Amino acid sequence: MRLFPDSVQPDARLLVCAKGLRAIADGFVSILLPAYLVALGYNAKEVGVLATATLLGSAAATLLVGLITARYGYRRLLLASSVLMIATGLGFAGLQGFWPLLVVGFMGTLNPAAGDVSVFVPLEQSLLARLVADKDRTALFARYSLAGSLMGACGTLLAALPELVAPRLGVTTLGAMQAMFVLYAAIGLAAGAIYARVASPHAVTKSEKRAPLGPSRGIVYRLSALFCVDSFGSGFFAQSILVLWLLDRFDLPVAQTAPIFFWSNLLTAVSFLAAVPLSRRIGLINTMVFTHIPANLALVAIPFVDDLAIVIFLLLFRALLSQMDVPPRASYVMAVVTAAERPAAASITNVPRSLASAVSPAMGGYLLNLTTFGWPLVIGGALKVAYDLGLLVMFRNVKPPEER
Repeated sequence: MRLFPDSVQPDARLLVCAKGLRAIADGFVSILLPAYLVALGYNAKEVGVLATATLLGSAAATLLVGLITARYGYRRLLLASSVLMIATGLGFAGLQGFWPLLVVGFMGTLNPAAGDVSVFVPLEQSLLARLVADKDRTALFARYSLAGSLMGACGTLLAALPELVAPRLGVTTLGAMQAMFVLYAAIGLAAGAIYARVASPHAVTKSEKRAPLGPSRGIVYRLSALFCVDSFGSGFFAQSILVLWLLDRFDLPVAQTAPIFFWSNLLTAVSFLAAVPLSRRIGLINTMVFTHIPANLALVAIPFVDDLAIVIFLLLFRALLSQMDVPPRASYVMAVVTAAERPAAASITNVPRSLASAVSPAMGGYLLNLTTFGWPLVIGGALKVAYDLGLLVMFRNVKPPEER
Protein backbone atom coordinates (compact mmCIF):
# COMPACT_ATOMS: atom_id res chain seq x y z
CA MET A 1 0.00 0.00 0.00
CA ARG A 2 1.35 3.42 -0.97
CA LEU A 3 1.80 5.95 1.76
CA PHE A 4 -0.45 8.41 -0.13
CA PRO A 5 -2.56 8.12 -3.29
CA ASP A 6 -0.99 9.53 -6.47
CA SER A 7 -3.42 12.44 -6.70
CA VAL A 8 -2.57 13.83 -3.25
CA GLN A 9 -1.00 17.29 -3.27
CA PRO A 10 1.98 18.18 -1.00
CA ASP A 11 -0.06 20.30 1.41
CA ALA A 12 -2.15 17.26 2.29
CA ARG A 13 0.96 15.50 3.55
CA LEU A 14 1.72 18.46 5.79
CA LEU A 15 -1.80 18.36 7.24
CA VAL A 16 -1.54 14.63 7.96
CA CYS A 17 1.80 15.19 9.71
CA ALA A 18 0.33 17.97 11.82
CA LYS A 19 -2.67 15.79 12.67
CA GLY A 20 -0.33 13.04 13.92
CA LEU A 21 1.67 15.49 15.99
CA ARG A 22 -1.44 16.91 17.64
CA ALA A 23 -2.71 13.39 18.28
CA ILE A 24 0.31 12.71 20.49
CA ALA A 25 -0.74 15.60 22.71
CA ASP A 26 -4.40 14.59 22.68
CA GLY A 27 -3.40 11.02 23.54
CA PHE A 28 -1.67 11.78 26.81
CA VAL A 29 -3.89 14.71 27.82
CA SER A 30 -7.13 12.73 27.56
CA ILE A 31 -5.75 10.21 30.07
CA LEU A 32 -3.82 12.60 32.30
CA LEU A 33 -6.60 15.18 32.58
CA PRO A 34 -8.88 13.26 35.00
CA ALA A 35 -5.92 12.06 37.07
CA TYR A 36 -4.53 15.59 37.21
CA LEU A 37 -7.86 17.06 38.29
CA VAL A 38 -8.32 14.34 40.93
CA ALA A 39 -4.81 15.10 42.20
CA LEU A 40 -5.86 18.75 42.53
CA GLY A 41 -8.76 17.62 44.72
CA TYR A 42 -11.67 17.70 42.27
CA ASN A 43 -14.38 15.01 42.24
CA ALA A 44 -15.94 13.10 39.33
CA LYS A 45 -18.71 15.67 38.86
CA GLU A 46 -16.22 18.54 38.60
CA VAL A 47 -14.08 16.53 36.17
CA GLY A 48 -17.18 16.06 34.01
CA VAL A 49 -18.00 19.78 34.13
CA LEU A 50 -14.48 20.69 33.02
CA ALA A 51 -14.67 18.15 30.18
CA THR A 52 -17.98 19.69 29.16
CA ALA A 53 -16.45 23.18 29.16
CA THR A 54 -13.60 22.11 26.86
CA LEU A 55 -16.01 20.56 24.37
CA LEU A 56 -18.40 23.53 24.46
CA GLY A 57 -15.48 25.83 23.69
CA SER A 58 -14.43 23.60 20.81
CA ALA A 59 -17.96 23.75 19.40
CA ALA A 60 -18.03 27.56 19.55
CA ALA A 61 -14.62 27.82 17.88
CA THR A 62 -15.60 25.29 15.21
CA LEU A 63 -18.70 27.29 14.33
CA LEU A 64 -16.68 30.49 14.19
CA VAL A 65 -14.06 29.12 11.77
CA GLY A 66 -16.81 27.87 9.47
CA LEU A 67 -18.09 31.44 9.22
CA ILE A 68 -14.74 33.19 8.74
CA THR A 69 -12.65 30.73 6.70
CA ALA A 70 -13.68 32.37 3.44
CA ARG A 71 -12.43 35.72 4.74
CA TYR A 72 -9.16 34.76 6.43
CA GLY A 73 -8.12 31.57 4.68
CA TYR A 74 -7.00 28.23 6.05
CA ARG A 75 -3.38 28.94 6.96
CA ARG A 76 -4.09 31.97 9.15
CA LEU A 77 -6.76 30.12 11.10
CA LEU A 78 -4.61 27.01 11.52
CA LEU A 79 -1.79 29.18 12.85
CA ALA A 80 -4.16 31.00 15.21
CA SER A 81 -5.43 27.64 16.47
CA SER A 82 -1.84 26.58 17.14
CA VAL A 83 -1.29 29.69 19.25
CA LEU A 84 -4.44 28.79 21.17
CA MET A 85 -3.07 25.28 21.75
CA ILE A 86 0.13 26.74 23.19
CA ALA A 87 -1.82 29.00 25.53
CA THR A 88 -4.01 26.09 26.65
CA GLY A 89 -1.05 23.94 27.65
CA LEU A 90 0.63 26.74 29.57
CA GLY A 91 -2.67 27.66 31.26
CA PHE A 92 -3.26 24.14 32.57
CA ALA A 93 0.37 23.86 33.66
CA GLY A 94 0.28 27.07 35.66
CA LEU A 95 -3.27 27.25 37.07
CA GLN A 96 -4.94 25.12 39.74
CA GLY A 97 -8.17 26.94 40.65
CA PHE A 98 -11.38 25.44 39.30
CA TRP A 99 -12.76 28.59 37.67
CA PRO A 100 -9.51 29.61 35.95
CA LEU A 101 -9.15 26.06 34.61
CA LEU A 102 -12.76 26.15 33.46
CA VAL A 103 -12.12 29.35 31.50
CA VAL A 104 -8.92 27.98 29.92
CA GLY A 105 -10.73 24.73 29.11
CA PHE A 106 -13.54 26.60 27.37
CA MET A 107 -11.28 28.99 25.46
CA GLY A 108 -8.61 26.45 24.60
CA THR A 109 -8.02 23.34 22.51
CA LEU A 110 -7.91 20.62 25.15
CA ASN A 111 -9.52 17.39 23.99
CA PRO A 112 -10.84 15.05 26.72
CA ALA A 113 -12.25 12.60 24.17
CA ALA A 114 -10.60 9.81 22.21
CA GLY A 115 -11.50 11.42 18.88
CA ASP A 116 -10.42 14.81 17.61
CA VAL A 117 -13.22 17.34 18.08
CA SER A 118 -11.05 20.44 18.15
CA VAL A 119 -11.17 23.59 16.04
CA PHE A 120 -8.48 22.12 13.76
CA VAL A 121 -10.81 19.43 12.36
CA PRO A 122 -13.16 21.39 10.05
CA LEU A 123 -10.23 23.41 8.71
CA GLU A 124 -8.18 20.33 7.94
CA GLN A 125 -11.04 18.25 6.56
CA SER A 126 -12.35 20.86 4.14
CA LEU A 127 -8.82 21.63 2.95
CA LEU A 128 -7.93 17.95 2.52
CA ALA A 129 -10.96 17.46 0.26
CA ARG A 130 -9.48 20.07 -2.09
CA LEU A 131 -6.07 18.43 -2.20
CA VAL A 132 -6.97 15.05 -3.69
CA ALA A 133 -9.00 13.60 -6.56
CA ASP A 134 -12.51 12.42 -5.69
CA LYS A 135 -11.61 8.77 -6.30
CA ASP A 136 -8.87 8.96 -3.65
CA ARG A 137 -10.73 11.09 -1.12
CA THR A 138 -11.73 8.27 1.24
CA ALA A 139 -8.20 6.83 1.09
CA LEU A 140 -6.73 10.21 2.06
CA PHE A 141 -9.16 10.61 4.96
CA ALA A 142 -8.24 7.09 6.08
CA ARG A 143 -4.58 8.04 6.21
CA TYR A 144 -5.46 11.25 8.03
CA SER A 145 -7.32 9.23 10.66
CA LEU A 146 -4.59 6.56 10.68
CA ALA A 147 -1.94 9.14 11.52
CA GLY A 148 -4.09 10.42 14.37
CA SER A 149 -4.70 6.95 15.76
CA LEU A 150 -1.11 5.69 15.55
CA MET A 151 0.41 8.82 17.03
CA GLY A 152 -2.41 9.03 19.57
CA ALA A 153 -1.42 5.52 20.67
CA CYS A 154 2.10 6.75 21.30
CA GLY A 155 0.68 9.68 23.20
CA THR A 156 -1.30 7.44 25.54
CA LEU A 157 1.94 5.74 26.61
CA LEU A 158 3.39 9.13 27.50
CA ALA A 159 0.58 9.51 30.04
CA ALA A 160 2.40 7.00 32.25
CA LEU A 161 5.53 9.17 32.46
CA PRO A 162 4.59 11.29 35.52
CA GLU A 163 4.03 8.24 37.76
CA LEU A 164 7.16 6.51 36.43
CA VAL A 165 9.68 9.34 36.43
CA ALA A 166 8.54 11.55 39.32
CA PRO A 167 10.19 9.40 42.07
CA ARG A 168 13.44 9.14 40.11
CA LEU A 169 13.66 12.87 39.47
CA GLY A 170 12.72 13.80 43.02
CA VAL A 171 9.63 15.76 41.98
CA THR A 172 5.99 15.31 42.88
CA THR A 173 3.64 13.45 40.56
CA LEU A 174 1.56 16.62 40.34
CA GLY A 175 4.61 18.59 39.20
CA ALA A 176 5.39 15.93 36.58
CA MET A 177 1.80 16.15 35.30
CA GLN A 178 2.12 19.91 34.98
CA ALA A 179 5.27 19.38 32.92
CA MET A 180 3.22 17.26 30.50
CA PHE A 181 0.95 20.24 29.87
CA VAL A 182 4.07 22.27 29.00
CA LEU A 183 4.89 19.48 26.52
CA TYR A 184 1.36 19.91 25.13
CA ALA A 185 2.16 23.59 24.52
CA ALA A 186 5.45 22.68 22.83
CA ILE A 187 3.62 20.32 20.48
CA GLY A 188 1.27 23.17 19.60
CA LEU A 189 4.33 25.23 18.64
CA ALA A 190 5.65 22.42 16.44
CA ALA A 191 2.25 21.99 14.77
CA GLY A 192 2.20 25.72 14.04
CA ALA A 193 5.57 25.41 12.30
CA ILE A 194 4.06 22.77 10.01
CA TYR A 195 0.94 24.83 9.27
CA ALA A 196 3.16 27.78 8.36
CA ARG A 197 4.37 25.76 5.37
CA VAL A 198 0.86 25.21 4.00
CA ALA A 199 0.38 27.24 0.84
CA SER A 200 -2.20 29.99 1.20
CA PRO A 201 -3.98 30.16 -2.19
CA HIS A 202 -6.53 27.49 -1.23
CA ALA A 203 -8.62 29.87 0.77
CA VAL A 204 -11.44 31.34 -1.22
CA THR A 205 -13.40 31.80 -4.38
CA LYS A 206 -16.08 34.44 -4.92
CA SER A 207 -18.78 31.79 -4.96
CA GLU A 208 -17.70 30.54 -1.54
CA LYS A 209 -17.99 34.03 -0.12
CA ARG A 210 -21.49 34.45 -1.47
CA ALA A 211 -22.97 31.08 -0.40
CA PRO A 212 -21.33 29.31 2.56
CA LEU A 213 -24.07 26.67 2.47
CA GLY A 214 -26.54 26.49 -0.41
CA PRO A 215 -28.07 23.60 -2.38
CA SER A 216 -26.90 20.92 0.04
CA ARG A 217 -28.37 22.62 3.11
CA GLY A 218 -31.03 19.96 3.75
CA ILE A 219 -28.60 17.04 3.59
CA VAL A 220 -26.09 18.81 5.83
CA TYR A 221 -28.70 19.66 8.46
CA ARG A 222 -30.03 16.09 8.56
CA LEU A 223 -26.53 14.68 8.86
CA SER A 224 -25.77 17.21 11.60
CA ALA A 225 -28.83 16.12 13.57
CA LEU A 226 -27.74 12.48 13.42
CA PHE A 227 -24.14 13.31 14.29
CA CYS A 228 -25.53 15.18 17.27
CA VAL A 229 -27.12 11.97 18.60
CA ASP A 230 -23.90 10.03 17.99
CA SER A 231 -21.70 12.55 19.75
CA PHE A 232 -24.11 13.02 22.63
CA GLY A 233 -23.77 9.30 23.24
CA SER A 234 -19.98 9.42 22.90
CA GLY A 235 -19.70 12.21 25.44
CA PHE A 236 -21.04 9.96 28.20
CA PHE A 237 -17.86 7.91 27.97
CA ALA A 238 -15.35 10.46 26.68
CA GLN A 239 -11.91 9.01 27.23
CA SER A 240 -11.33 11.08 30.35
CA ILE A 241 -14.61 9.79 31.80
CA LEU A 242 -13.73 6.22 30.81
CA VAL A 243 -10.35 6.53 32.52
CA LEU A 244 -12.13 7.85 35.61
CA TRP A 245 -14.55 4.88 35.56
CA LEU A 246 -11.68 2.38 35.34
CA LEU A 247 -10.03 4.14 38.27
CA ASP A 248 -13.22 4.03 40.36
CA ARG A 249 -14.44 0.55 39.38
CA PHE A 250 -11.14 -1.37 39.28
CA ASP A 251 -8.76 1.00 41.09
CA LEU A 252 -6.67 1.10 37.92
CA PRO A 253 -3.91 3.76 38.04
CA VAL A 254 -2.84 5.82 35.02
CA ALA A 255 0.37 3.82 34.48
CA GLN A 256 -1.72 0.66 33.95
CA THR A 257 -4.51 2.39 32.06
CA ALA A 258 -2.24 3.96 29.43
CA PRO A 259 -1.24 0.64 27.74
CA ILE A 260 -4.92 -0.29 27.33
CA PHE A 261 -5.55 2.84 25.30
CA PHE A 262 -2.27 2.37 23.45
CA TRP A 263 -3.50 -0.97 22.10
CA SER A 264 -6.95 0.50 21.52
CA ASN A 265 -5.46 3.15 19.29
CA LEU A 266 -3.37 0.61 17.40
CA LEU A 267 -6.45 -1.50 16.70
CA THR A 268 -8.30 1.63 15.63
CA ALA A 269 -5.46 2.34 13.18
CA VAL A 270 -5.93 -1.12 11.66
CA SER A 271 -9.63 -0.40 11.24
CA PHE A 272 -8.89 2.77 9.28
CA LEU A 273 -6.92 0.74 6.75
CA ALA A 274 -9.78 -1.75 6.42
CA ALA A 275 -12.37 1.01 6.00
CA VAL A 276 -11.19 1.99 2.50
CA PRO A 277 -11.59 -1.36 0.67
CA LEU A 278 -14.72 -2.14 2.69
CA SER A 279 -16.39 1.14 1.75
CA ARG A 280 -15.55 0.55 -1.91
CA ARG A 281 -17.19 -2.84 -1.69
CA ILE A 282 -20.36 -2.14 0.33
CA GLY A 283 -20.60 1.68 0.22
CA LEU A 284 -19.83 4.49 2.66
CA ILE A 285 -23.11 4.39 4.61
CA ASN A 286 -23.11 0.60 5.04
CA THR A 287 -19.51 0.71 6.25
CA MET A 288 -20.40 3.37 8.80
CA VAL A 289 -23.43 1.51 10.14
CA PHE A 290 -22.52 -2.18 10.07
CA THR A 291 -19.15 -1.72 11.77
CA HIS A 292 -20.53 0.69 14.36
CA ILE A 293 -23.41 -1.38 15.75
CA PRO A 294 -21.33 -4.36 17.06
CA ALA A 295 -18.88 -1.92 18.65
CA ASN A 296 -21.66 -0.15 20.51
CA LEU A 297 -23.26 -3.37 21.69
CA ALA A 298 -19.89 -4.35 23.18
CA LEU A 299 -19.80 -1.01 24.96
CA VAL A 300 -23.24 -1.57 26.48
CA ALA A 301 -22.11 -4.98 27.78
CA ILE A 302 -19.00 -3.69 29.61
CA PRO A 303 -20.65 -2.43 32.86
CA PHE A 304 -22.26 -5.84 33.39
CA VAL A 305 -18.83 -7.53 33.53
CA ASP A 306 -16.85 -7.77 36.78
CA ASP A 307 -13.74 -9.39 35.31
CA LEU A 308 -11.19 -6.73 34.33
CA ALA A 309 -9.65 -8.99 31.67
CA ILE A 310 -13.02 -9.34 29.90
CA VAL A 311 -13.62 -5.60 30.20
CA ILE A 312 -10.28 -4.94 28.51
CA PHE A 313 -11.12 -7.46 25.77
CA LEU A 314 -14.45 -5.73 25.10
CA LEU A 315 -12.74 -2.32 25.02
CA LEU A 316 -10.22 -3.61 22.49
CA PHE A 317 -12.92 -5.30 20.41
CA ARG A 318 -14.82 -2.05 20.35
CA ALA A 319 -11.67 -0.15 19.35
CA LEU A 320 -11.23 -2.46 16.36
CA LEU A 321 -14.64 -1.46 14.96
CA SER A 322 -15.86 1.76 16.54
CA GLN A 323 -13.82 4.23 14.48
CA MET A 324 -14.04 2.46 11.13
CA ASP A 325 -16.81 4.90 10.25
CA VAL A 326 -14.59 7.98 10.61
CA PRO A 327 -12.92 8.10 7.14
CA PRO A 328 -16.16 7.15 5.31
CA ARG A 329 -18.10 9.75 7.31
CA ALA A 330 -15.70 12.59 6.49
CA SER A 331 -15.53 11.49 2.87
CA TYR A 332 -19.32 11.17 2.62
CA VAL A 333 -19.94 14.71 3.92
CA MET A 334 -17.44 16.14 1.45
CA ALA A 335 -18.93 14.07 -1.40
CA VAL A 336 -22.60 15.02 -1.04
CA VAL A 337 -22.01 18.78 -1.01
CA THR A 338 -20.60 21.08 -3.67
CA ALA A 339 -16.95 22.14 -3.52
CA ALA A 340 -17.93 25.69 -2.55
CA GLU A 341 -19.92 24.39 0.43
CA ARG A 342 -17.22 22.16 1.89
CA PRO A 343 -15.79 24.56 4.53
CA ALA A 344 -19.27 25.39 5.82
CA ALA A 345 -20.39 21.74 5.66
CA ALA A 346 -17.33 20.58 7.60
CA SER A 347 -17.96 23.22 10.24
CA ILE A 348 -21.71 22.67 10.51
CA THR A 349 -21.41 18.89 10.77
CA ASN A 350 -18.65 19.15 13.37
CA VAL A 351 -20.30 21.79 15.55
CA PRO A 352 -23.19 19.54 16.64
CA ARG A 353 -20.67 16.81 17.40
CA SER A 354 -18.81 19.13 19.75
CA LEU A 355 -21.93 20.67 21.27
CA ALA A 356 -23.66 17.36 21.85
CA SER A 357 -20.58 15.62 23.21
CA ALA A 358 -19.99 18.62 25.46
CA VAL A 359 -23.23 18.19 27.39
CA SER A 360 -22.93 14.52 28.30
CA PRO A 361 -19.52 14.35 30.08
CA ALA A 362 -20.97 16.38 32.95
CA MET A 363 -23.87 13.92 33.08
CA GLY A 364 -21.45 11.01 32.95
CA GLY A 365 -19.38 12.46 35.77
CA TYR A 366 -22.53 13.00 37.83
CA LEU A 367 -23.60 9.37 37.30
CA LEU A 368 -20.14 8.13 38.33
CA ASN A 369 -20.46 10.21 41.47
CA LEU A 370 -23.58 8.21 42.32
CA THR A 371 -22.43 4.72 41.39
CA THR A 372 -19.51 2.87 39.81
CA PHE A 373 -21.83 0.59 37.78
CA GLY A 374 -21.10 2.28 34.45
CA TRP A 375 -24.40 3.82 33.44
CA PRO A 376 -22.58 6.30 31.16
CA LEU A 377 -21.41 3.40 28.97
CA VAL A 378 -24.87 1.84 28.78
CA ILE A 379 -26.61 5.11 27.93
CA GLY A 380 -23.92 6.21 25.50
CA GLY A 381 -23.87 2.88 23.66
CA ALA A 382 -27.66 2.78 23.32
CA LEU A 383 -27.74 6.31 21.87
CA LYS A 384 -25.06 5.42 19.36
CA VAL A 385 -27.00 2.36 18.18
CA ALA A 386 -30.00 4.64 17.64
CA TYR A 387 -27.78 6.92 15.54
CA ASP A 388 -26.61 3.98 13.42
CA LEU A 389 -30.16 2.87 12.66
CA GLY A 390 -31.26 6.44 11.88
CA LEU A 391 -28.34 6.93 9.49
CA LEU A 392 -29.17 3.71 7.65
CA VAL A 393 -32.85 4.58 7.26
CA MET A 394 -32.35 8.21 6.21
CA PHE A 395 -29.29 7.99 3.96
CA ARG A 396 -28.98 4.50 2.50
CA ASN A 397 -30.36 5.82 -0.80
CA VAL A 398 -28.38 9.10 -0.82
CA LYS A 399 -25.34 8.00 -2.80
CA PRO A 400 -22.14 10.01 -3.33
CA PRO A 401 -21.14 10.46 -7.02
CA GLU A 402 -18.62 7.59 -7.02
CA GLU A 403 -21.31 5.10 -5.87
CA ARG A 404 -24.01 6.06 -8.36
